[in-house]
Amino acid sequence: MVAADLTAAQSIVVMKTDESKIHKLSPNLLMAVSGESGDCTQFSEFIAKNIQLYRMRNEYELSPTAAATYTRKNMADSLRSSSPYNVNLLVAGYDQKDGGAKLFFLDYLASCISVPYAGHGYGSFFAISAMDRYHKDDLSEHEGYELMKKCIREVQKRLIINLPNFSVSVVDQSGVRNLPNITVRDLLD
Repeated sequence: MVAADLTAAQSIVVMKTDESKIHKLSPNLLMAVSGESGDCTQFSEFIAKNIQLYRMRNEYELSPTAAATYTRKNMADSLRSSSPYNVNLLVAGYDQKDGGAKLFFLDYLASCISVPYAGHGYGSFFAISAMDRYHKDDLSEHEGYELMKKCIREVQKRLIINLPNFSVSVVDQSGVRNLPNITVRDLLD
C-alpha cells in the first residue's frame, strides 16, 4: 500500500491540490514520486513508457525487483549527466512468480533498497515513527489503510505544512487499485 499527498507546491505557493504522485507502471507495479514537479513528471513517464516498451518487446512483465533495478540504473545514469533528476521514489509491486509484495526505496542519489515500509519527504519523519510502532508483515488491507490514516494523522498534527488530501493505492495479486483518498475530514472520525 502506498500513499502520497495531492499537493503541488513551488516554494511557499500551492499550485494544485489534486496532483497525482502515484503512477501505475504496469498491471502489478506502481511508483510514488516526490521532488521537483517537472523532474517527477518527466522521470515517471520515462520509466513507465520504457517498462511498457520492454513488455511489448519481450512479451512478459518486469518483476518488481527488475523494475526497481532498471529505475535505479536510469537514476544513476542521470546523476552522472549534466542534468540529473531530483526525484525520490517508492517502487511497489506484486511478484507473480514469488507470490509476494515488494517495496523499494530509491532516493535522488540512486540508492535502492528493498524495505518493508518507507517514506520520503518531510512528512516521512513522522510517518515512519508510526510505521515502526504499528507495522506487521501480515496486515490486512483494512489494517494497512488504518495504519496509513495513523501516519497521515501524525503528519497533520506535527508538520507545519498543510497537506489536506492524500491518495492511496494498493498493489496485490489482483493488480493495482486505488483506494478512497484520505482527507483531513476522514481523520476527525
